[in-house]
Amino acid sequence: MTGRAFSSDSISYLTQREAAEVDEMLMGPAPGFSVDQLMELAGLSVASAVAEVYAPAEFNRVLAICGPGNNGGDGLVAARHLRHFGYAPAVCYPKRAQKPLFTGLVTQLESLSVPFVSVEDLLGGELLNGFDLVLDAMFGFSFCGAPRAPFDELVRLVACLSRDKAERDGKSPVVVAVDVPSGWDVEEGDVSGEGIKPDMLVSLTAPKLCAKRFSGAHHFLGGRFVPPAVAEKFNLCLPPYPGSAMCVRIGKAPQVDISALRVNYVSPELLEEDVEPDPMDQFRKWFDDALAAGIREPNAMALSTSGKDGKPSSRMVLLKGVDQDGFVWYTNYESRKAREISENPNAAIMFFWDSLNRQVRVEGAVEKVSKEESEQYFYSRPRGSQIGALVSKQSSVIPGRHVLAQLYKQLEEKFSDGSGIPKPGNWGGYRLKPRLYEFWQGQPSRLHDRLQYTPDETEGKKGWRVVRLAP
Repeated sequence: MTGRAFSSDSISYLTQREAAEVDEMLMGPAPGFSVDQLMELAGLSVASAVAEVYAPAEFNRVLAICGPGNNGGDGLVAARHLRHFGYAPAVCYPKRAQKPLFTGLVTQLESLSVPFVSVEDLLGGELLNGFDLVLDAMFGFSFCGAPRAPFDELVRLVACLSRDKAERDGKSPVVVAVDVPSGWDVEEGDVSGEGIKPDMLVSLTAPKLCAKRFSGAHHFLGGRFVPPAVAEKFNLCLPPYPGSAMCVRIGKAPQVDISALRVNYVSPELLEEDVEPDPMDQFRKWFDDALAAGIREPNAMALSTSGKDGKPSSRMVLLKGVDQDGFVWYTNYESRKAREISENPNAAIMFFWDSLNRQVRVEGAVEKVSKEESEQYFYSRPRGSQIGALVSKQSSVIPGRHVLAQLYKQLEEKFSDGSGIPKPGNWGGYRLKPRLYEFWQGQPSRLHDRLQYTPDETEGKKGWRVVRLAP
């Protein structure tokens, strides 16, 4: 995630000459970047910005139109990363540069089975409208003058998309421009009125002056490689990149009608004859799929509890063990959830794996795990997490974060000799013993698959009964 947006009024915009000078300095003796390093970082930034707004489930088919220069190289790199992100990119690359850097990028795309589309195919029919997103990587900040064939026709073709969108009820592909929208003057913007009007602009290194005239929904800055010396020399005011993000939003995100937010799920059918007879085996199968899909924290689960007053509360916790007896997590035994479990041991957990369109709900009774099991897990944790368990009186009111920091520092110094950190007596694990499972698979038109498992006994043999629930 890119975090908060940065005001477009408080950042630096570069002239064409300044952009060239910044580029030249970046590739000078210090900081010593090579063109292929900058291109790799730029292309990754573009792909990251695309993924930030346009999820592959809805905008899967991407066409990258790449020019002969470095901007085209950025597009080739972005297409490769998008392929790894789960998109299905294709590339139109009419005037292929013959330098090893560019031929290598083409080879990399071909090795990923990324198809190359000819200009004739694009200009000759409705092929362009078969894509969900068009990446404009034709011309960068160094380009001057009018585009030559075949790029003049390609610019006109893509420029028509924004005009056609209103007539086609918004069904034309969205357009993402790399650094400078093709057909624009680097400083004055779309002077002729015939340039591409992208839905997203991904500025690189620093926004160019023309970006002030960008009126699309999404403006991002990418290219997380500007060292302080370069920023200081050119007096650049650039937004901070949050966390490990390769892009950051500039300006406010567009207002969204929440009622209009929807995803039309497309998934394999979940049929009774295809699931495991034992729900724990089915859970493990789906959990392995979530791991293989690279989902961040696939063990994150919503835990819902309620006390004797019947008022429910939910929070996210991390699954730390699973076996035939149930699902295990660890916490402070004096937290709110622990108090509620002591009053009412019935609880529910839910896993949601977005990119797989899957949920798993589990209901059951909760009990504490053994002291030995809690200690074994506690001492497997990083020392920082062990100290954190001592520091936090979970769910209690504290005057400020500084209290946690001070106590953590004191304990860190106390145990700096490497001595063992004692497990707090009020810290340990819980196990939910399932008595109901539900496996949910998203499907088109909200006709989702829901298969529910409940305990069953037939002729003295215990097992599970599987029924289908209406979505």
